[in-house]
Amino acid sequence: MSISIKSPREIELMRISNHMLCDMHRELEKLVCPGLPTIELDRAAAKFIKEHGVESNFLNYDGFPASICVSVNEEVVHGIPSAEKILREGDIVSIDAGLIYKGYHSDAARTYGVGNISAEKQQLIDETRNSFFEGIKMARAGNHVSDISNAIADYISRFGYGIVRELVGHGLGTSLHEDPQIPNYHCSKRGPKLQAGMTIAVEPMINLGRGDVVWEDDEWTVVAEDGSPSAHYENTILITDGDPEILSLY
Repeated sequence: MSISIKSPREIELMRISNHMLCDMHRELEKLVCPGLPTIELDRAAAKFIKEHGVESNFLNYDGFPASICVSVNEEVVHGIPSAEKILREGDIVSIDAGLIYKGYHSDAARTYGVGNISAEKQQLIDETRNSFFEGIKMARAGNHVSDISNAIADYISRFGYGIVRELVGHGLGTSLHEDPQIPNYHCSKRGPKLQAGMTIAVEPMINLGRGDVVWEDDEWTVVAEDGSPSAHYENTILITDGDPEILSLY
């Protein structure tokens, strides 16, 4: 395992990349409404990317055909935007996106309600986000990856939700996916020690029902096997000598 420690210059480039990504997420959130084809979110993202002189790190990644991932209801991650997929009142939609700025990657995901949603779905969204913040309380130099994982799992397990195990967080920098992997479930092994200068994406993916998932025939879209709604919350964070810095929030 090779974990990169970023220089001050690299950290600043990643900070710029993530700040632009945060701005893009804010623009996309404003568009979410009943009746919207999910392809319109991708078109808006592509326009933002072109106007800001950056690249999507998802487009053409292993053949992925869109600039962002848009996953609706039981779709956990990697949903492909489509003119045929229309957001409906009461849906929840997860938008996962990343940018490349001067060779450095950003990565963040959010889940939103479409119009009026049930209290059950809103709580799923809220607690998935809360589990991220519980996890990064442990994202400090000298702790281990498993400290983050166990904090997320300890928090989310009290609600009876299903934690997706097949997909995990990751390091990133000059590549979208670098070491180490960051699980969201309880880990018996401690995993790598966290060091100042590491940049990692922490991303709880939580199902209202069981945590089991399957891949659809498009070989990208991951769905909850039991058809239950799923929420996703992710940020890129920097490990420091003190509190972690959330690069994709400011």
